[in-house]
Amino acid sequence: MIVDLPDTTTSRISKTLVKIREEGGAVALGRVLTLVISTSLGHEEEAIEAANDASREHPMRVIVISTAGSGATSDEGTRLDAQIRVGGDAGASEVIVLKAHGEMSRDEEGLVTGLLLPDAPVVAWWPGEAPDVVSTSPLGRIAQRRITDAAAQPDPRRFLEHLSATYAPGDTDFAWTRLTLWRAQLAAVLDQPPFEPILAANVHGAEASPSTSLLAAWLRLQLELPVEHTITESPVGSSGIHGVVLNRASGDIELERSQPNIVTLVQPGQPTHDISLPRRSMRECLAEELRRLDPDDLFGHVITHGFSVSGDDVDTSTKVGKGPE
Repeated sequence: MIVDLPDTTTSRISKTLVKIREEGGAVALGRVLTLVISTSLGHEEEAIEAANDASREHPMRVIVISTAGSGATSDEGTRLDAQIRVGGDAGASEVIVLKAHGEMSRDEEGLVTGLLLPDAPVVAWWPGEAPDVVSTSPLGRIAQRRITDAAAQPDPRRFLEHLSATYAPGDTDFAWTRLTLWRAQLAAVLDQPPFEPILAANVHGAEASPSTSLLAAWLRLQLELPVEHTITESPVGSSGIHGVVLNRASGDIELERSQPNIVTLVQPGQPTHDISLPRRSMRECLAEELRRLDPDDLFGHVITHGFSVSGDDVDTSTKVGKGPE
């Protein structure tokens, strides 16, 4: 069911939600959180689709605030248009889409406050361009978790540097979430004999890949040694991490993306293995981040202590065609 409410107020939206539940039997019982999505006008649907899919694992109320963005103007005057989606049009959630125009778009916190589920955690998500400091932004102040995506920023590397300097507990980024499978695979490799120390490590990937920078930072902390981060060109067109090389006395461990969704594992004295490691979708990243509503302490440690703000760990002159992601 989709209900359109042109030129409305948050009070009318709340009353309409109550009316829908009373007349149609749609209830918000069992919702575990409120997800607030901040996006720009015309770019709502991809984020809503991801939230609907994730809601099957995490029943929630989804509030989408759509504005013209900072510095942009709208020819709609000052008004609030809303749309309520329940049932089959909202997955296992309730979706409230708020399209704010003019002065109305300047009060994001005021627009959502009356629509939040009572006594439920709030997660704020910026699928596109994020505010300057997410934890002190209008939506960030009311959220326990704050999700950004460095890959969606104009300068991903600079965004991570800024996040490193402004990090607050509860902040997280999809560039980190995309590393889960890589980190699990590397941990599994190092948990096998021979249990030799790692002497050196190299992480290589695309120039604009924030995940490559975070993987190098994570390895730097875990291995307690410098990790070389180089920029390479992928023969399979991957825009993320291309591979990891770990140097040990008995030989190198190489994990290289040889196909778009496959990485090849090469270890001394063992058969070569092809491992499925597809790039994670927006829905998968969102569902994982919603599984925990407390701060991700490991990410906080990596972004504040392992990440090199100076960029000295990046050899930007190295642009070779070695391996992929």
